[in-house]
Amino acid sequence: MPREKTAAALGYFDGLHLGHVGVIAAALLQTDLRPAVFTFNCDTTLPKFRSPEDIISFENKCELLDKIGVEYLFAPDFAEVCSLTDEDFVREVLAARLNAGFVCCGRNFRFGLGGRGTPERLRELGGKYGISVEIVEDICLDGELISSTHIRELIRRGEIEQANRLLGYELWFRLPVIHGNELARELNFPTINQIIPKTNIIPRFGVYQSYAEVHGHHYRAITNIGIRPTVVSGGETVMETHILNFDGDLYGEKIAVSLCKFIRPERKFSGIDELKSQIDEDIREVIK
Repeated sequence: MPREKTAAALGYFDGLHLGHVGVIAAALLQTDLRPAVFTFNCDTTLPKFRSPEDIISFENKCELLDKIGVEYLFAPDFAEVCSLTDEDFVREVLAARLNAGFVCCGRNFRFGLGGRGTPERLRELGGKYGISVEIVEDICLDGELISSTHIRELIRRGEIEQANRLLGYELWFRLPVIHGNELARELNFPTINQIIPKTNIIPRFGVYQSYAEVHGHHYRAITNIGIRPTVVSGGETVMETHILNFDGDLYGEKIAVSLCKFIRPERKFSGIDELKSQIDEDIREVIK
């Protein structure tokens, strides 16, 4: 338990988009309290209670929370808290584990056994246990409600620029680099290959303008997400990134790739020569 009183933001925060940051900001503004977040580890939460397609991994979520100034993170396995009643949750988790003097949540937040606890009930129980409660209203951007559901739809359609606008950052994956068939290297376009976990949202298959972070440096890049139909039959989904102006062995390293702009859909070419010509054109588009 933190020794100092905390201001805790509560929520699943899938994607950590601008609406979620609006909730967390309410905790960060309590300058006399230490900022904290209660959430769930989406990698261990039971499937029937978790999002079907996480926008970012739990590891990435933790990295972003640290960057925006959250000092304490409590993310239990769902099994640890799913049997608690709403009052048990406030008493044992918020008061005892988080030492909360202030908590905030969105209008849709639910807690306690069966999700029976509402924000209004949280305010009632907070009064009983000496915890101030703020309910943060939904956030709109240019008249558009910011929601994880809508952002997922944009990502599936390849509307990555609009999705990034609602996220407040460029959609990114930090994943291990695996060995591929090295055909791209033979074509003089060496790539890093990464597998997006099945628990994460898969962006529309196609080619993206991107950035890759390598050893603290950011490089312009071009990323293809798909099954590579020209060179593979029945292959698995791979994120394949050519990093401009970089030459090095990154196998086994975790490299962050951010998607910036959708360039074109994935398609099958007549052969290697046509594929190589298209890659040349795609790179010129990225440079331009």
